[in-house]
Amino acid sequence: MKRQFSPRLLLRNGQLMAGLIIFMTVLVVAIGADYLAPKAFDEMDIPNKLQPPGESGVMGTDQYGRDLLSRVIYGSRIALRVGLIVVVIESVLGVTLGLVAGYYGGWADRLISFLTDMTWALPPIVLALAIVTALGPSLNNVVIAIALVSWAGYARLIRSKTQSLKNMPFVEAARALGESDTAIMFRYILPNTFSLIIVLATLSLPTAILSTTSLSFLGLGSQPPAPDWGVILNEGISLIFNAPWISIFPGLAIVFTALGFNLLGEGLRDILDPRMKV
Repeated sequence: MKRQFSPRLLLRNGQLMAGLIIFMTVLVVAIGADYLAPKAFDEMDIPNKLQPPGESGVMGTDQYGRDLLSRVIYGSRIALRVGLIVVVIESVLGVTLGLVAGYYGGWADRLISFLTDMTWALPPIVLALAIVTALGPSLNNVVIAIALVSWAGYARLIRSKTQSLKNMPFVEAARALGESDTAIMFRYILPNTFSLIIVLATLSLPTAILSTTSLSFLGLGSQPPAPDWGVILNEGISLIFNAPWISIFPGLAIVFTALGFNLLGEGLRDILDPRMKV
């Protein structure tokens, strides 16, 4: 029996509320970065370089005297923007392929399932690393690479859902009325998968953020002086013993953001589709 959606159900879901609070916190910080950051993210103050957290700043300064709090705050913009773009691209690609495979079956299903299994079998970060290496280091190329290796989960789940929906009475009625296959897929079947897509997208966001941050840490994504959390970690790793705060604070920001989206996704899954297994 399907759960009835109500505000009371939202309030009773601790994971969802905790994830929503964290998400809103990160979102407010990203949107209000220009007002919350005490300095510009690239403003250097060499005489005050490598100052520990305290009078010089809440999070201290880096090797160029840049305020670390400002860099972490502006970094939230990059993390959210990149994560959302990756999720939009991979969801559109995966959902479209999943609809086609599940609706038509036959050779289309076999071909798309083969591509899905092949993509699923390869470690995403390794495949993304190969793509970025071929395209060249840049944040845009990282976004493309992560999206191209992360669509398989959407395709598999939407294919399965489509197969269970395509013979439902409302779909048969649409065929009887002369609706085209495209109209049936996108007007009748797709709306019935929205809850699944929302949950999967929310759970995919932390993976997208972690993947793009990892590639930036390796020097293949954002380039200095961008306040990408991966770039800050890369710059601080050589100073881990002398100035550990340079690595600690962006690391905590990554953990905080990823935890928030995971909790939000788990909470939404419990409410929208409790039978979903990711």
